Amino acid sequence: MSLRICVLGSGSSGNSIYVASERTQILIDAGLSGREIERRLAAIGVDVRRIDAVCVTHEHDDHRAALAALQRRHGLALYGNAGTIEAIEREERLRGLTWNVFLTGSPFRAGDLIVEPFSVPHDSYDPVGFVVRNGPSRAGIVTDMGMPTGLIRERLRHCGAILLESNHDEQMLRDAARPWSLKQRVAGRQGHLSNRQAGELLAEVAGPELRSVFLVHLSAECNRPELAAGAVRAALAERGHGGVEVKLTYPDRVSDWGAA
Repeated sequence: MSLRICVLGSGSSGNSIYVASERTQILIDAGLSGREIERRLAAIGVDVRRIDAVCVTHEHDDHRAALAALQRRHGLALYGNAGTIEAIEREERLRGLTWNVFLTGSPFRAGDLIVEPFSVPHDSYDPVGFVVRNGPSRAGIVTDMGMPTGLIRERLRHCGAILLESNHDEQMLRDAARPWSLKQRVAGRQGHLSNRQAGELLAEVAGPELRSVFLVHLSAECNRPELAAGAVRAALAERGHGGVEVKLTYPDRVSDWGAA
């Protein structure tokens, strides 16, 4: 009953995550182009027409760009909460899609998967993370959040895999040639998680079940993969979790496989 996981792409240019059991295949977000999602799924041996659900975390374009293409070409089922759907439908080309509406905090079923949406702090209408369950296997997914909360900690405990934002190195963000207002937004309580914060959160919630961590949504300008991975590995090792595999994700190619 294990879950198989591959990040099709992650970063400010687009985010999409593939999660599957033996019977059910879903995407968390569809922020690449429709053609690119089709191509990357094919590269890992998956027919896009076999995807059972696309579950959307929030309305920002790098998480929902391909929704119309995927539903209109392939009839894929879309899942979102009311706030996210309302925000998406403000764009004319995305009106008229058929949605399955979930209530944040209430689990819903996609095939033999149980998907549990929970609130996260981010600068969008009603953003969520997800825990995806199949029997005892649990994968926790939080792609965008400004700060850890008690709820997030609770939901990520006992997961076999965690996919967590590790957006920026704090010093690189301070030194970046960006407007101060943008730096404040990124580092704020509804912005994005730093490498340090990601490492501290993972070290706190890691348990004996945790097998793998995927670091997602790395900033191309304010982070480097080796800094993100190094900070998280050091934090995990300090708390006795040095055996957890830390995997990187990429904007231009799929990640390695992982399992929960």
